[in-house]
Amino acid sequence: MNIKKEQTPGKLLIAIEGRLDTVSAPEFEKEIKTITPDIGELELDFAALEYISSAGLRLLLACQKMMNKQGSMIIRNANESIREVLEITGFINILKLV
Repeated sequence: MNIKKEQTPGKLLIAIEGRLDTVSAPEFEKEIKTITPDIGELELDFAALEYISSAGLRLLLACQKMMNKQGSMIIRNANESIREVLEITGFINILKLV
């Protein structure tokens, strides 16, 4: 998994490439923990995300809970297989996909 971050005042873009699973989840979790309270908008770009496991879903939920307190979170460019996982698990109703 590769993670690319781009920050502007009040906004953070995180692009995830590869697999977000049990092996790579700790790396993504470290990135989440660095999000400061001044970030009001978190954008996750899943254009290059190939797979997400339950460990990745847990982290998405943690991100959403954190951003509910300080702003908003959106997910962009989720492919069909990622969208299917989010639909089956009910996360599609919790997360904002665009």
